[in-house]
Amino acid sequence: MLNISHNSIDRDTILKDQSSYQQVINTRLTKSIIYVLLGLSITGLIVLFLPWTQNIRSRGKLTTLQPQDREQMINSMIDGRVEKWFVREGQLIQSGDTIVFISEMKSEYLDPQLIDRAKNQSDAKRASVEAYQQKADALAQQVQALRKNQTLKIKQAENYLQQSQLKVTSDSIEFETALVNLDIAQKQVDRQEILYKEGLKSLTDLEMRRQKYQEAVNKKVYAENMWLASKNELLNAEINLNNITNEFAEKIAKAQSDRMSALSMSLEAESQYQKLVNQLSNYSQRSGFYYITAPQSGFMTKALVTGIGATIKEGEPVFSFIPADYELAVEIYVRPLDLPLIREGNEVRLQFDGWPALVFRGWPNLTFGTFSGIIVAFDKAAGPDGKFRVLVAQDPNDEPWPELLRLGSGVYGIALLKNVPVWYELWRNLNGFPPDFYMDDTGGGKVDGKKLVDGSK
Repeated sequence: MLNISHNSIDRDTILKDQSSYQQVINTRLTKSIIYVLLGLSITGLIVLFLPWTQNIRSRGKLTTLQPQDREQMINSMIDGRVEKWFVREGQLIQSGDTIVFISEMKSEYLDPQLIDRAKNQSDAKRASVEAYQQKADALAQQVQALRKNQTLKIKQAENYLQQSQLKVTSDSIEFETALVNLDIAQKQVDRQEILYKEGLKSLTDLEMRRQKYQEAVNKKVYAENMWLASKNELLNAEINLNNITNEFAEKIAKAQSDRMSALSMSLEAESQYQKLVNQLSNYSQRSGFYYITAPQSGFMTKALVTGIGATIKEGEPVFSFIPADYELAVEIYVRPLDLPLIREGNEVRLQFDGWPALVFRGWPNLTFGTFSGIIVAFDKAAGPDGKFRVLVAQDPNDEPWPELLRLGSGVYGIALLKNVPVWYELWRNLNGFPPDFYMDDTGGGKVDGKKLVDGSK
């Protein structure tokens, strides 16, 4: 407003009848509002410096710590037809108890004496294997006998050959002697003829010398015949030695060939016998698959194949099964952003569905109705939804989990991290920073965050 006039306006006189104006200018009420605002400001400032426990929150469900204790599907090992159920759903059964009986469907297994016939076939083939082995052993002994006879026969032939050689030598000497005697007899006859012509010897003496000469000729012919005969005997001895060597070599080779054939047939029969034994074992094992039994003590939760006469394919699930004794655990799923903060041994506060709880996320000491857990493992690869599974077990040093918990129930998990001021947590969330990454001296996480990566306390 322009200050043109020198006449002033009395606001109090004009607005004295207005209640709202009177409330505004009431000094006592204005001071109270100021005190309240000041108190709230101081309180908010104090709250900003209060400790706040950083945490990772995630949903999960109850499971078991050991894989063999989780719910499983019991499958049929063979194709069959349901003949009889021995238990009902929800019933407690012991390990090895029969649950369902199925009958055979395939035509090649319908023979009621299938196992006995297969056993007879395997026994017959085993006898065949033994017969071939005995034949091979007999042929091996025959080869040894032939080698021994060959040695003796060769020695005998060598001795005969040596005798023939000596006889040839002896006969050749006799032949040479006969030649010498024949030459002497010829010379004596010549001298007798000269003496007879000169009249110094009688005709009788000449005829006697001629007779002696003829005897020497006969002896020479006889010695030559004996020498040639001994040569023939030597050749025969050499031929006989070669014949013996070849004959026994042929016999030994044939016996060894027969032995190799017997061994080959034995190995082939052994292979067929092993196939029959394997087939017999398969038949025996298959007969044991007609009865589906409990793998361990537990509960049959749900029958997936119902009624009598229903057909089951090989590998098809028949019913679901839960073990009776198991150790509970919780699996929660965290974002990849929070995975570096997860360490085995870190504490996790758990809120189970159905159990009342009062949760103060930043002040776990004031939380009521939650239970403690310890991280025991986490996946090294993300799941289909891009999150990592974290397995949490019961803390043995804290209050035990409720006994009425059941597998598959929902869980709300709060992984406790480092203690920071409230203002720092507000500043971190406003800037979109992750919780502080920290480690203790041994590499495991601590609730109070004793050591940071950068070394700050």
